[in-house]
Amino acid sequence: MRSVDTTFSAEMFEWRGPAPYYWLALPADACGYVRVQAAVASYGWGAIPVRVRIGDTEWETSLLPRDGGYVLPVRKNVRLQERLADGDRVAVGMSVAPRGGRAANGTGPTM
Repeated sequence: MRSVDTTFSAEMFEWRGPAPYYWLALPADACGYVRVQAAVASYGWGAIPVRVRIGDTEWETSLLPRDGGYVLPVRKNVRLQERLADGDRVAVGMSVAPRGGRAANGTGPTM
C-alpha cells in the first residue's frame, strides 16, 4: 500500500440495518483530516472514498457521515482475515483517495 495519511484506533461495532455490518467510528482528529480532504474527494450523500489498511489487509471503500463524524465499514472478508470481532479495538491506516484512482467525479485513470 502507498503511505497512509492518518492512523487511528477505534472499537468495532455492529450496526444493524437491512443487513448487519461492522463499523469503526473515526475519532475527532481523523475526522478533521477527512473534512479537509472532503471538498475534493466527496461524492454523493457525503461519502468519502478511502484506502484503508488493517493489519495485512488493504482495500478501498467509502466513509459515511454519521452523528457529525464518519464511520468506516469493515467488510466480512477483512474481519475474517484479521480475526476481528464486535468490540475489538482496531488499528487503522487510512488515506482519502479517489476510488480506483479516479477523481471524485469519476474521471481519470483506474488502477
